[in-house]
Amino acid sequence: MGATIGEVLPLAVGVAISPIPIVAVILMLLSRNARATSAGFGLGWIAGILVVTGIVILLAGSITPDDEGGSSTGWVKVVLGILLIVLAVKQWQSRADTTPPKWMQAIDEFTFAKAAGLGLLLSAVNPKNLLLCVSAGVAIGTAGLSSGNAMVVWLVFTILAACSVLVPVIGFAVAAQQLSGALDSAKNWLQANNHMVMAIVLLIMGVTVVGKGLGGL
Repeated sequence: MGATIGEVLPLAVGVAISPIPIVAVILMLLSRNARATSAGFGLGWIAGILVVTGIVILLAGSITPDDEGGSSTGWVKVVLGILLIVLAVKQWQSRADTTPPKWMQAIDEFTFAKAAGLGLLLSAVNPKNLLLCVSAGVAIGTAGLSSGNAMVVWLVFTILAACSVLVPVIGFAVAAQQLSGALDSAKNWLQANNHMVMAIVLLIMGVTVVGKGLGGL
């Protein structure tokens, strides 16, 4: 189990430091309905990570080594890693674009339900986070763990992946006034460097997943 946690740890970090959801939750914390929207977004974010990773864990149980000594698991990881590297290249090419998405401009009008839906979309549908969660699900589902141990690793991955959204939400609930200035500064920096940060993260994760895949061939 420890080896599997070590394998999914960098993937969880990759999800956690994704700039867009962090900027989104900060904007919600600075909006009129701060507590409701940030709580909704946090719940949606966790749900998306849990569902996607959980489904892949179940499906990955059917991936088995082939008869020629190679491993289909290794090839799956290689493909996932290459896709992450391709996304990294695209993010790097867009690094000069600092225009915030249109939905960010409407966050001030969000309700709890809309914020929860956005959190679910960003974690479960967004290609960058989706690939990271799928990679983690494959790693957990093909590790040969017992159901109990697999669930522990699944929960550890989810908590670590969600921490960058949950920490500001919890911190704001405890000390809203003290955090306002820091949140605004973080939002500005992340908006300006979104593509560059994601390019670096995806490249590191992609190379890591490809390396794991090649090691299993």
